[in-house]
Amino acid sequence: MDLRIKNAKAYVEGDFLSTDLYIDKGRIQRITKDVLPAREIYDAAGDLVIPGLIDPHVHISLDLGGHVSADDFRSGSIAAAFGGVTTIIDFLDPVDNRTDFEKAFARRLKLAEKSLVDYAFHATIKDLRDDAEAFVEAMRKKGIVTLKLFTTYSDSDRRTKDATIKRLLALSRKRHFLLLAHIEADRLIRLDEDFTHEDLPKSRPRASETEEALKLARFVEASQGHLYMVHLSSGKTLKQLNEEHPSILGEHFFIESCPQYFAFDEKRLAGEEGKLFTFAPPLRPREDKELLHAQFARIDTIGTDHCPFLRKEKMEADRLSTMPLGIGGVEHAFDVMYHYFGTEAIERMSANPAKIHGLYPRKGVLREGSDADLFVYKLEAGTIDTFHGGGDHTVYAGHPRKGRLRSTLSKGRFVVRDGNAEETRGEYLEREAPLWQKH
Repeated sequence: MDLRIKNAKAYVEGDFLSTDLYIDKGRIQRITKDVLPAREIYDAAGDLVIPGLIDPHVHISLDLGGHVSADDFRSGSIAAAFGGVTTIIDFLDPVDNRTDFEKAFARRLKLAEKSLVDYAFHATIKDLRDDAEAFVEAMRKKGIVTLKLFTTYSDSDRRTKDATIKRLLALSRKRHFLLLAHIEADRLIRLDEDFTHEDLPKSRPRASETEEALKLARFVEASQGHLYMVHLSSGKTLKQLNEEHPSILGEHFFIESCPQYFAFDEKRLAGEEGKLFTFAPPLRPREDKELLHAQFARIDTIGTDHCPFLRKEKMEADRLSTMPLGIGGVEHAFDVMYHYFGTEAIERMSANPAKIHGLYPRKGVLREGSDADLFVYKLEAGTIDTFHGGGDHTVYAGHPRKGRLRSTLSKGRFVVRDGNAEETRGEYLEREAPLWQKH
């Protein structure tokens, strides 16, 4: 074998197992206590060995016109590896036709060549001005099985109308793909020119998310299609979805939330330092955060919406309309979520996104035959005190953590070895139909 990881406390099929892992040709070949020959031995020394995480929601090299996010694929993938993330799923630029889709795919594929970890893409549309089925066929040929839309941002011509959403939901069942949605009611969004960062909850109110999510849930029930809600921010939204549409949750309507909504509430937006906590959807009242914690079992996946900007870019903006919205999170998501939820966080950051986004069982699990994507995590109480990547700060500085990452492997190769980054190259992942849609 290429590598033996000995003395591991490995997360296998929902439990931690004291075992060794044997890796050869990028795959896990054996999980056993038997001693087998290997060219290299890595001693996990009793630390946790966890499946490589999948971040299904990152924005790398995102160009907002006046600002570009601080991470390119090299720096962003380094940050990912220091967070135990071995697969990132980024977004193509929004388009409304197949010709522009092909161009958007080629551009992002070129940018991603620098990634140290594996990567995939979500297709993204504006209100589609093309044959929907032909568009889906074009993205499927590229190995893309997820399609994102926005129910807002009409000011930048990105909003997809209800009629198109209904058509795509029906098509998602027929053509075996997953529809992703940024969910806010456009009519409730206010973009007043005099708004500052402290007005962000007023600009994008909680009601806009709740109202639109319930409407789309009705669309899903009627179509029996498949929809994935990105970055749910409000515990109240989740509570009402569970009360009014429990039968579709986790089956036809999947929910992603983000670490920031579990860690912070809207009080963080107060004062000048509050500029660093600006993103969309924004932070919610404390009661929403508490409701999210109480309903964690209803969350399917954790994505980060990773989109960092430099501190100067945030702090120099005196109005909300000129401020780049977004924060970094890919490196610290596991620290945050494991602090709050322990082992309950693991599958929501590994197996679940793999199943939902068409990567299972190649990714997201420690299993013989699966890719040797994993990280070694030493239980050691402390606070978040380091960051990597292209940004110059993290909003999670000082947040408590229960452990510290030692090493990360992607397909059996060290990306981080005992705290030091190593040179590797990730690859583009062509994905299959999500697990529940294969038949």
